Amino acid sequence: MPDARAADEPAQRLPRTGNPATDYALALLAHLIGAGVRDIVVSPGSRSQALALAAAELERAGAVRLHVRLDERVGGFLALGIGRETGAPAAVVTTSGTATANLHPAVLEAHESGVPLIVITADRPPELRGIRSSQTTHQDGLYGVAVRLAKDVPAPSGEEEDVATAARLAVESVRAAVGAETADPGPVHLNLAFREPLSVAVPPLPVVERGALPALAGAQKLGRETVVPGIGPSTVVIAGADAGPEAEEYARSAGFPLLAEVSSGSRFGPNLVVAYRELLREPEFGGRVRRAVVFGHPTLSREVPALLLRDDVETVVVAPRGRQAYNPGRRAVIVGAVRPAVEADPRSPEARAWVGLWVSASRRLVEAAERVASPDATAPDLAKARSLDPSDALAFARMELAAVRAPITRPLLAEALWRHTWPHDRLVLGASRLIRDADRIVPGKRLRVHSNRGLAGIDGTIATAIGVALASQAVAVETGTLPGITRVLLGDLALLHDAGALLGGSGEAWPNVQVIVGNDGGGTIFDGLEVATIASPAAFDRVLYTPQRGDIAALSTAYGWAHRVVRTKGELDQALSAPPAGASVLEVPLER
Repeated sequence: MPDARAADEPAQRLPRTGNPATDYALALLAHLIGAGVRDIVVSPGSRSQALALAAAELERAGAVRLHVRLDERVGGFLALGIGRETGAPAAVVTTSGTATANLHPAVLEAHESGVPLIVITADRPPELRGIRSSQTTHQDGLYGVAVRLAKDVPAPSGEEEDVATAARLAVESVRAAVGAETADPGPVHLNLAFREPLSVAVPPLPVVERGALPALAGAQKLGRETVVPGIGPSTVVIAGADAGPEAEEYARSAGFPLLAEVSSGSRFGPNLVVAYRELLREPEFGGRVRRAVVFGHPTLSREVPALLLRDDVETVVVAPRGRQAYNPGRRAVIVGAVRPAVEADPRSPEARAWVGLWVSASRRLVEAAERVASPDATAPDLAKARSLDPSDALAFARMELAAVRAPITRPLLAEALWRHTWPHDRLVLGASRLIRDADRIVPGKRLRVHSNRGLAGIDGTIATAIGVALASQAVAVETGTLPGITRVLLGDLALLHDAGALLGGSGEAWPNVQVIVGNDGGGTIFDGLEVATIASPAAFDRVLYTPQRGDIAALSTAYGWAHRVVRTKGELDQALSAPPAGASVLEVPLER
């Protein structure tokens, strides 16, 4: 826990420079570190120079990890990725003006996903506002209801009280960002006014104390817990984005089928139902459901909201954050936590039959889908390999060669990526068609999966993934555990939209990160929507499919990333099984 004195007096012992901006910036950032912040993201700017220079000196002192990004939008999503991975807020620092607006997409995603984030924007003092001063706009309250705390901080005066004020603000900001009192983590906005002179040299720092994050308020403390009976109407557990392992644990202990999206963090365990979309459409499966217990934020299918909108289905939504809950029918029972009833017995004949019905049917559907999607990639018959008949051996060799040379389809790409990802790796899924392909086919496996499904925007995917990679691999180094690779799966439009995230300064550390882009020439996700059947082909292609002229190989080279094109299953498996080697782009051409 942070030093208890930090709420009343500065816990850090810092040198004074006599420059109000520098002293305040140093005090604020040092006390953020004392309250549990481990990463600071900076974009360059004049008005924020005191904060940037203080961050650099704090990194030199070994107190924090500093990441510098030219583009503020990239910096915002980088900080978001760090918060996603660690649960601790990263602080992102920008100058005034349009720089602050470029953070808005990341702030909105952090708000909707419940990711802690501390946004620090520099501003002009009051006497320079409202008179058309250069690079000055109305920044106070810029992010509206999307932030858990917003402070418009007056310009420091150089008084001793400035340091104490900064210390209190730092602790308050971290507590708000992680939801210490509310169990509702999210973004915080500190708008800091600075007068000239905007900085002086930062002297060498003494040891800066690094504190732990504050304890969080749980659902029990907030009085939001219920018991869902383990017997009675036919029940399923639905796990949407960021549901976490709690959904799997509950489904297993209560004896219910688990319908877990690929981005849920719950896609594993004996009760997992992969082909849930198809089964929810069937009367003997979805038609028999009378209760659904929902964790996380389901976003990848139409079948789930259709189920929850039915009048004959009771819906219980587990919402530890309390503030926002997935509730398409506006009649769900919202609870903070669930646990199986005492009489629930997952080994009872009734529970085993109900779960087994779903799991076995799902397995048959997935196997059939795999054969249809990639017929040439079917595993060779091992019986022929063991046969003494030369014709069988020849047939096996031909089948093996055909499997290796099989063209890559979307399901094959998703399955291969999932198969080659291990628990110490990280997987980031973009808002492209491929996340839905993965959701339809990949089997159960306990992996750390991240996806910005709060608003499911196309933007910021690569920057988020780099933030995840930096954070996870830094922790691995600190703890002496095996550092993995972070892989991001996205489409060509999502890559081009976030191409600026590929840019890094010459002095910046780069993690092991592999961007796997399924290049089908445009937004094929729209091909599956109703609009594709009503719009003229020319208009549809121009304004929705939106093919681009971008050259991904040239783009990768320009930004210093390794690039490779793979076209067959064998090439894909080889590329995914190679040892991690810095930053790379793996381009996979796909048919529309």
